[in-house]
Amino acid sequence: MDERRLLTVEEETTLLPFLLLRVKDKSRNTVKGLLSRRQVMVDGKVVTRFDTPLTPGQTVELLPKSAAGAAELPFPILYEDAGLIAVDKPAGLLSMGNERERRRTAYRAVSEYVKAREPGKRIFIVHRLDRDTSGVLVFAKDEKLKQALQDNWEKLVKKRGYVAAVEGHLPQAEGTVRSWLRETATHLVYSGPKGREAKEAVTRYQAVAENRGYTLAAVEIDTGRKNQIRVHMQDLGCPIAGDRQYGAQTDPMGRLALHADVLVLTDPRSKKDLVLKAPLPVPFRKLFPGVEL
Repeated sequence: MDERRLLTVEEETTLLPFLLLRVKDKSRNTVKGLLSRRQVMVDGKVVTRFDTPLTPGQTVELLPKSAAGAAELPFPILYEDAGLIAVDKPAGLLSMGNERERRRTAYRAVSEYVKAREPGKRIFIVHRLDRDTSGVLVFAKDEKLKQALQDNWEKLVKKRGYVAAVEGHLPQAEGTVRSWLRETATHLVYSGPKGREAKEAVTRYQAVAENRGYTLAAVEIDTGRKNQIRVHMQDLGCPIAGDRQYGAQTDPMGRLALHADVLVLTDPRSKKDLVLKAPLPVPFRKLFPGVEL
C-alpha cells in the first residue's frame, strides 16, 4: 500500500471481508498484513482485529506502508484515535524533556511516530508520569483537545490507579492517607503542616498480595501531587521498593516499583468514559507470581 485510501462503509459487515471486497488489487495475505502493521484506521482509530464490526457510514482509512512502518515506538500503544494517543511508558523514560535531556523522552518518540504517519501533525502533553514510574501516559493530537482535557482534568478523570510494590507489611489491609505536602529547596517532597505553600494530598490503598517481605498494593489517588504516592508509602512505614530517595532499603526490580496501571477519563468529545489500562510489568509478576488485578 503506497498511498492513502479512504473507504466508506455501506452495509454492516466486519473488517476483513470489507477489506477483501474493496481492496481487490491486493492478495488476502497482503490485506491481512495491513492490519498487523497498523495500517488500518476506522473512524480515525487504528485497529488490528480482523473481526472489527463495521456499520454504514463509518470511514476506513488505509495508511501507506512508509507511514505505518516509520518511527515505530519502542513501547506499546494502548489506545489511538484521530485526537488521542495513549502509551505504556517504560520506567526510566522522561514524559517530556527537561534542561538535561531533550531527545530521549516519551514525548519525542510519540511525536516522531505520529508525524511519520500523519505529516504536519503535532502532539501535546496532557499530563505527566515521573521518569521512574511506568504506565499509562496520554497525549493529544490537537491543541483544542489538549486544552479541553487540561482545563477540566480533575473533573474528567474518574480514576487514577497504580500498583506499588512496597517494603514490609502495610499497617492495614486497606486505608487512606491524607496529608499536606511541601517541597524543600532541593525538590524533596514531604508531609508537613498545613499552610500557604502546602498542598493537600489524598491516597487510597489496598493490599493485594505479599511475598518475600514485600506487599503489592493497589493505589488510587484523589489528588495528583508530585511524588504523592512515594511520600505516602514512606509515611506508612512501607516505602516503595527501589525508592532510596524515600527510604527504601532494597531494589528487587532494578527500578522504582510503581506502575500507573489504569486511567479512566471522560472523553470531552464523546462524553463517554475511556478506560486505559497498562498491564502489570514483568518485574512485578516475577516478584508476585500468579497475582491477578
